[in-house]
Amino acid sequence: MTAYHARVTAIGSYVPNQIMTNHDLEKLVETNDEWIVQRTGIKERRIAGQTESTSDLAYQAAMNLKQRYNTEFQDVDMIIICTMTPDFKTPSTASLVQAKLGINHAGVIDLNAACAGFTYGLHLANGLISSGLHKKILVIGAETLSNITDYADRNTCILFGDGSGAVLVERDEVQSDFVSFYLNSEGQKGANLYCSNLSNHLFEDPIIPTNKLIQNGREVYKWAVSTVPRGMKQVVDQASMTLDQIDWFIPHSANLRMIQSICEKSNVPFDKALYSLIHFGNTSAASIPLSLDIGVTEGKIKTGDLLLLYGFGGGLTQAGLLMKWSL
Repeated sequence: MTAYHARVTAIGSYVPNQIMTNHDLEKLVETNDEWIVQRTGIKERRIAGQTESTSDLAYQAAMNLKQRYNTEFQDVDMIIICTMTPDFKTPSTASLVQAKLGINHAGVIDLNAACAGFTYGLHLANGLISSGLHKKILVIGAETLSNITDYADRNTCILFGDGSGAVLVERDEVQSDFVSFYLNSEGQKGANLYCSNLSNHLFEDPIIPTNKLIQNGREVYKWAVSTVPRGMKQVVDQASMTLDQIDWFIPHSANLRMIQSICEKSNVPFDKALYSLIHFGNTSAASIPLSLDIGVTEGKIKTGDLLLLYGFGGGLTQAGLLMKWSL
C-alpha cells in the first residue's frame, strides 16, 4: 500500500494597510497605551477597509505566497479557509477565494474553530493528503474581526485586529512535515467567548443576542493557562519527545501575558515563542500563520526546525500540532 506524506511548500501573509494604534483607541473608550501594553503586549492592530472582506484578505495572502515561491494554483485540489468571520453564511468564503484565484478544479470548505482554526486546517490538510485523497491543498487563516468587535467595550476592543496567512500543503513521496497532534474542546465553557445574534437556552448563563464578540476574559485566561500546557505535553508525548526538543513554540497570539504564563507553566523558554500580536493584535485564525511567516521572513525559522503550533480559543477549543519545517 502506497504511503503518502504531506509537506508545507510555501507560505504567505497579508494585513490591511489601515493601522489602529492604542492612541487611536484612547479616542473611542476610556483606556490608554500604557494600560493596553502592560496587560496585553499589543501596540497596534490592522483594520480592513470598508471594501475589504475576509475573502479579499485570504486572496491577498494566497497571492503573496504565489509571488514569493513562484508556484501555481491551477492544480490545487482543495481550499480550506479557517475563519470565524466569513463573508456570508453561504456561499462559503473558500468558494469566493476559489473564484478570485481562478482555480477551476478544487473542493472548497470553510472551517470554524475560532482561534484554533488554522491548526485544525493544517491537521485536516495533512489527513486528506496522507490518505491519498488529495495532492495539493491551500490552507488559509483569515479574519476581519473588526466587523464583530464592539468598540464601546474597552475590555475587548483593545484586542482584535484583521489579517490573513496562507500555506500550501502538498503530497510528498519521501517525507512528512507533520509529526503529532492533540485536539480538544470543552463546549460546556463556550459561553465564555461567543458571537451570536440569537438568544438561546444552550448555556447555563443566557446568551446576549448581539453580532459582536462577547468574552469573559478572566475565564478564558484561566482556562488557557491551565489546559494549554497539558495539551503541549500531550503533543510531544505522542511523538516520544520532550518540550525541550522543540526549536520554536508558535501559540495563538491572544495576549502576551497569557503566552508568558503558558511558557512558564510548561517550562518552555519565552524566547522560543513566536507571536504576531504586538503589531497585529489578536487575529484569531490568522494569528498563527502570521507568526509563522514573521519567523520565516526574519530568518528565525530554518529548515529542519521543530515547531509546536498551538491554537486555543472559542469553543472553548484547542489544537496542537508538532511539525518539522522543511522549507
